Amino acid sequence: MREEIEKYINENYNILQEQPWKKYPNYTTFKHTNNKKWFALIADVPYEKLKIKKEGIVDVINLKNIPELIGSLRKENGILPAYHMNKEHWITILLDGTVSKQKICDLIYISYDLTNK
Repeated sequence: MREEIEKYINENYNILQEQPWKKYPNYTTFKHTNNKKWFALIADVPYEKLKIKKEGIVDVINLKNIPELIGSLRKENGILPAYHMNKEHWITILLDGTVSKQKICDLIYISYDLTNK
């Protein structure tokens, strides 16, 4: 699903896409061209770092959202407290098919909008 989401972002938003860390070549940031603020980070993370009792690595996307909605979003399967981001303003979404592409796209729009100010 990672490739689908990256393609969706690149086709629908005027963005800067970067891999800013040599140590983590599979970490991709998506930033606004006007203010350089991130609205999404796609990364591959070991399940254990997400406190999921499962072997292996999973692709995830970090997105900003409205703090009042974060708690209810995290009750949904596949949506977690943000990995390496402010947990009050950001969420992590598993890109393993648990969350629908449409839901992820809707949440990308919110993140894009919130960081475009």
